[in-house]
Amino acid sequence: MTDAVEVRPITEPELADWHRALSTGFLQTPTLSADQLDARRRQFVAGRLLGAFDGSRCVATFRSFDQELTVVGGATVPADAVSNVTVTPTHRRRGLLTRMMSQDLAAAKERGDVVATLIAAEYPIYGRYGFGPATTLTEWTVEVSRAGLDKRWSRPEDGGRIDLVDGEDIRKLGPDLYERFRRGTPGAVSRSDLWWQLRTGAVRFDEEWKEPYFAVYRSAAGEVEGMASYESDDNWQGKQPYDTADVQWLFGTSPAAERALWHYLCSIDWITRVKSGRRSPDDLLPHYLPDPRAARITTQADWLWVRILDVVRALEARTYDSAGSLVLDVVDRQGLAGGRFRLDASPDGASCTPTTDTPDIALGIAELASVWLGDQSVARLHTLGRVQEERVGAAREADALLRASGRPWCPDIF
Repeated sequence: MTDAVEVRPITEPELADWHRALSTGFLQTPTLSADQLDARRRQFVAGRLLGAFDGSRCVATFRSFDQELTVVGGATVPADAVSNVTVTPTHRRRGLLTRMMSQDLAAAKERGDVVATLIAAEYPIYGRYGFGPATTLTEWTVEVSRAGLDKRWSRPEDGGRIDLVDGEDIRKLGPDLYERFRRGTPGAVSRSDLWWQLRTGAVRFDEEWKEPYFAVYRSAAGEVEGMASYESDDNWQGKQPYDTADVQWLFGTSPAAERALWHYLCSIDWITRVKSGRRSPDDLLPHYLPDPRAARITTQADWLWVRILDVVRALEARTYDSAGSLVLDVVDRQGLAGGRFRLDASPDGASCTPTTDTPDIALGIAELASVWLGDQSVARLHTLGRVQEERVGAAREADALLRASGRPWCPDIF
């Protein structure tokens, strides 16, 4: 029965049917508006949107696109970003996802992508394709009344200023600022022009799109160092306001910028709670408040998943805070990137070469992805039985070599 379903790249005239299958898979309204179809056309790249067709009907969807991923130390590697993965309920358990994923990863390997990336809607799906969770997402809710901030706050204490701007300003100022930010943020991914257009309403997937507020922080010298996008609700009870500021995104290239933006959000009249949106698990937000307990964690979970396609380039791209050597026996059931490798690393650089030497540790390609950006502990995975220690003490040595001083963070969903 599976053989009757054809998996292939779609053509542009098939976008409407493909998008209908995508909406069905995500339990969204199947009907496609003209604006949505126009927005989807902007994402069309020949060969990168796959569909499974039962006759003339699309019953599964898959999209990938070019991306850059920042690694430890600030370098970037080319990535195959995977998104829009669905299988229609009538065609589950027929191997359609496996066929689409295998086709896409093989093409990414051929192109020379170092990794593939995705945001997993469900945890159990992607490990079998060699993906491992590589960053963690944390969301806070700040109870403004408990934060301990000066209720008379009106401007940053450092001589900077915050201005409310419109979407056009964000499209002009945002890309360059974000590039500076992501170069210092392992786990961050590139943003296309379309990303900025969608977040500012220039292009709309959703006919009911609501314009958010945009705030920009400028230093005392007039330099743009941070910006945020947020929405607010309209919640009055008993003639008292209980509004929430819901942050869509916020980033800065200096602690002063982030501190000022959080203080601004907590100072808006009628706002009693601030929802942080997607943040790093070691984000400084709670400590920008006089009472850090006012920031309560409401979500903490895996976020960016990574699939390594080239072990040598992946390990050589990042930096290392200490010196050491490890022989890694990497198991890849898909046969794309496995093998035995010697990693010789120091703060001055790293080399990774295939070897026949006796391994120090053995691990799957998904486990390597989880420790590659420095977020996960090799010793912890060893305790869980997911890393095998072939030499006593090697797991802790690997930890000392691979862990980073800060946790990686991917602020985006794609």
